[in-house]
Amino acid sequence: MTGNNEIFALTAYGLITVVIVGVLLAAAWWLGAKTGNKNKDLPYESGIIPSGSARIAQYIPFYLVAIFFIVFDVETAFILSWATVWDLLGLSGMIHISFFIVALLLGLVWVWLKGGLDWGPSKNYQFKVQSSKLPDAQPRTTNLEPRT
Repeated sequence: MTGNNEIFALTAYGLITVVIVGVLLAAAWWLGAKTGNKNKDLPYESGIIPSGSARIAQYIPFYLVAIFFIVFDVETAFILSWATVWDLLGLSGMIHISFFIVALLLGLVWVWLKGGLDWGPSKNYQFKVQSSKLPDAQPRTTNLEPRT
């Protein structure tokens, strides 16, 4: 009988949540402004009229650092939480965390072999920058364009 009460309470809670969210969305639609104009559709940047595209090309390692941080942060949380109760988990816990660490190491090796950890200048890529304002300007190289 206790199981039915818990299921009823969970169902009631879910239904009440859905109703509240629906009422709030309907109220926002009903009370919200229905008109728009050209100036309202412009992005607001501290009173400065935007010029050009807001999309700035970022160098790929910027994103890789962020992704690697998230991956290593999450794996650290899992490993540290396992380490706090390792004596209670026994051999089964040791086997599970071993598979987890091996899977992470295999992923790291795959990224390493694919070149995902090569962030510095590369022998395979170069980028030519020429300046017409400087006399005898020589092209500089970075790692953005394939060599010819």
